[in-house]
Amino acid sequence: MTRRPRARAPVRHHGGIVSDLHDGPSGGRLRRDLGLVGLAAAGIGSMVGAGINIVPFALQRSVPGIGEYVLPAYFIAAVPAVLAALCYAMLGSAMPRAGGSYVYASRAIGPYTGFLASFSQWFGLCIAIGVVSYVIPPFLRDTARAAQWTDLAAALDQRGVRLALALGFLWLFVLVNLRGVRAVTRTLVPLVGLVFVCSGLVIVTGFSHGPDEYRALVAARGEGAMLAGQSGDFWTVVPPAAAVLFSSFIGFDVIAQAGGEARNPSRTLPLAIGLAIGTVGIFYFAFTGAVYRAVPWQYVAAASATGDVTAPGLLTPLVSPAVGVLMMSGAALALIKDLPGMLLGVSRLCFAWAEDGVFPRAMASVDAANGTPRTALFVSAILSTLGILGGHFAGDFFLGVDILVTAMLVNFIIMACSVLRLPGHNPALAREVRVLRARWAQVLVAIVALVTLSALLWVHSYRDLTADVPGWYARSTLVWLAVMAIGTLVYWRETRALAARGGDLRAITYVLPAE
Repeated sequence: MTRRPRARAPVRHHGGIVSDLHDGPSGGRLRRDLGLVGLAAAGIGSMVGAGINIVPFALQRSVPGIGEYVLPAYFIAAVPAVLAALCYAMLGSAMPRAGGSYVYASRAIGPYTGFLASFSQWFGLCIAIGVVSYVIPPFLRDTARAAQWTDLAAALDQRGVRLALALGFLWLFVLVNLRGVRAVTRTLVPLVGLVFVCSGLVIVTGFSHGPDEYRALVAARGEGAMLAGQSGDFWTVVPPAAAVLFSSFIGFDVIAQAGGEARNPSRTLPLAIGLAIGTVGIFYFAFTGAVYRAVPWQYVAAASATGDVTAPGLLTPLVSPAVGVLMMSGAALALIKDLPGMLLGVSRLCFAWAEDGVFPRAMASVDAANGTPRTALFVSAILSTLGILGGHFAGDFFLGVDILVTAMLVNFIIMACSVLRLPGHNPALAREVRVLRARWAQVLVAIVALVTLSALLWVHSYRDLTADVPGWYARSTLVWLAVMAIGTLVYWRETRALAARGGDLRAITYVLPAE
């Protein structure tokens, strides 16, 4: 019988050479500079953005007939999201390293499964970064309109200007990330604070006004026909809507990807994940409930059928121009602050693959001055740039949202499987779990997560594959499968080269990366 290697001081083998995990080809190292506040801000900053200001309202177009059932769909989406967060917290407490999901699944199940989960995540999040970048300019345009800066609003409405601004924001935060995690934290924390203050105005406005007042405003504009409509059958529209709204909860995983740069990680990673998912979940329900309380869903559905709708845009008729500008500015800031944390997360995934030898070694290059994996950051940003260009030429960002949902559902399903498999595959690491230490509780959470996430994936994929679209490239499931096939080819090429150098991938992925 083949004996597993004993857990020991983690080392890394590349072609028979033992090396420190965190030393990239440049000799730099990742630095544990992130505290609880910085980690939580990264997670919250990656969640509160397009997911709350656009998706719950554009959903009326994406899932026709959802009508009054948006909040129930949000609740259903929150259940598997919270369970997935618990799985991440359990695994993160035992394996606090850079590249979170890759490290978790590769140590709990096997190296290819870890790569499959994290490559899916990396691709989905890079596309999401492109989507977020591309929807920032319309928010800036609407802010200019609210301030009655008509010339500026007209300029921001031009397609060329929109593309240039989207690319500018993306690469600005690439530069911020190049300066290290402290620069990212200094950028994120004040932005998150401003977003909650400005978004609080949306919540106060929504709960301060009733639907009758909005109906009167719509009727006065001669748009009374926009107030007609009926919700569809609950079980027909709510499950696919929940699958789309699940994208709103994606972002806490960024915390796990930064595990190699967290201080006291076994404690702060689970706490930061809990703070992020809890804070954002409460905020989402309050925010969405406030808007739908003041604005009849029939009007939202009719408006979304003819153009993009946003939360502050819907509420500005109820407030003064100054308050409208503040609400629109908060929405724009919410999108802008998504970018630094998401770029931090995706770049650490590439870094972790390269350190294990399953991706080109250049991705492990770490800047000696700032502790940033430069090449991994640039490669991720290039893919996000393609996401911007795709949204620009396709004219619709929802394909990017659908790709993100497919990718992350697969990732979270594998995380649930990792919780179930860890004790049998790697008992030494299983003993390090600090969240829900009772095995029966771990199994219960993982099984319920697995069932609910799989159900969402089936609903989402069925809806995607049966939709009327212009070609295969407009189906998120097929795009995801094609990209995963390309990633698999890269994986097998690199692992064969590693084996030829004398590297033992199973031994490498049985222990944690070195500090």
